Amino acid sequence: MFEDFREYSVAEFFKKNRHMLGFSGKVKSLTTIVHELVTNSLDACEEAGILPDIRVEIYSIADDKVKIVVSDNGPGIPKELIGKVYGKLLAGTKFHKYKQQRGQQGIGASGVTMYAKLTTGVPVHIISAYQGKMIIADVGIDINRNEPIVENIVETDTDIHGVIVEVVAGEVKVDKSEYSVYEYIRQTALANPHAQIELIVNGDRILYERQTTVTPPKPQETLPHILGIPPYEFLEMAKLSNNRTLRSFMIDSFDRVTSQKVKELEKLLPDIDFDKNPKELSWDEVDRILKVVKSIKWYPPRKDVLIPIGEANLQKSIEAIYKPEIIVTRTREPKIYRDGVPFVVEVGIAYGGSISSKVLRFANRVPLLFDSSACAITKAISEIEWNRYEIEDINTAPVLIVVHLASTFIPYVSAGKTAIAQEEDIISEIKLALMEAARSIKTHIHQKYRLYELSKKKEALLRYVDQLASDIASLSGEDRELIKNRLEEIIREKYSI
Repeated sequence: MFEDFREYSVAEFFKKNRHMLGFSGKVKSLTTIVHELVTNSLDACEEAGILPDIRVEIYSIADDKVKIVVSDNGPGIPKELIGKVYGKLLAGTKFHKYKQQRGQQGIGASGVTMYAKLTTGVPVHIISAYQGKMIIADVGIDINRNEPIVENIVETDTDIHGVIVEVVAGEVKVDKSEYSVYEYIRQTALANPHAQIELIVNGDRILYERQTTVTPPKPQETLPHILGIPPYEFLEMAKLSNNRTLRSFMIDSFDRVTSQKVKELEKLLPDIDFDKNPKELSWDEVDRILKVVKSIKWYPPRKDVLIPIGEANLQKSIEAIYKPEIIVTRTREPKIYRDGVPFVVEVGIAYGGSISSKVLRFANRVPLLFDSSACAITKAISEIEWNRYEIEDINTAPVLIVVHLASTFIPYVSAGKTAIAQEEDIISEIKLALMEAARSIKTHIHQKYRLYELSKKKEALLRYVDQLASDIASLSGEDRELIKNRLEEIIREKYSI
């Protein structure tokens, strides 16, 4: 019965479940590849304080095979880390940090390498210029061991910096649908107005120029907020802590916990020994501590760890790409969801112009093109009574809705990072932000309708001016043209726009 029992590597798991990483369907697979590589480029540039210049090139090789080349002007990758970045799943600098960042699982780039191996057998070609050295190498992945295979290494001197990644992938398709690379890059440019992004697909070139030359502030790493931290997480952190007392553990391990706040807890929990080693805590003790924690008023999460796009930048991006009649943007104050993780919601609503009904979803500046029905953003939009804001049908009205969630940890539905989990705290904030912005849109629509009605009334009255002027002139003996001019003047003054 147990003769075939064996352990499997994480790479073997995702080999059989590659759809969990976003590799399902030819269009989605191509978009996922570009997404993972562009995400790495943007993160690397911002970490180094560099305004990103990114080029994405796609060349069709066969019916369902393409070559993808993504290049950036970032700091490059050290020689010793190239294999781990592109050839080892769940290896990286992001998973263990409470910090706002696009990727957070250590799967993305290495997932692309695995997909290339599964569909073409061709390793990923890497050119990395880092601190005066250029490293050229081919990187594959040993799926059975989840280990990188780095071959054909060439090292030279250079005075440039950046990375070029070349991928040959199969089971992909180039098109211009709403899930395509074209749409992904358009939305990425919108959410990253500080980046210049060039897309070249079989010679077809599109350039999205940067809308600001200000590099976003670098997100700071933070600690989990004490409110909402679950008992098992508290216990796990306590077991791994080097603190000698529960008191010092709480101050050092959680955001916004001060010695004064711990004293408040001690008064409310006289039977809990705060000089106790945190490793000795029981589930019951932790459960009681956290129940009392919820009865105390705490400062909200630190604002400096969350970097939204910004109302002005979001407005510039929407205007540059969609050119609507009116744009309203709003950024909420930071909040936390149930695991004590800080987040902030910002929205933009654009109306009129050449816009057709559209919803753009973003998480930490990354477009979410797929699985909209499972997303917290979609649920929040569906729960709003839009007719209260002069929008009869949100699915057909000329309205563009942009929702961006920034957080130190995005609660994705799956490893594919295509939809945000339907956390009630997040849904509530999205609704409040949208309703606030919608009130200004309502004023605009109401004013637009009022001006339209005035215009129609003016036009109707002006149609009768000739006849009325003639009738008054025949009765009064006054000059007809003078009467006509005066009537037109009265109508325009009363129904002025």
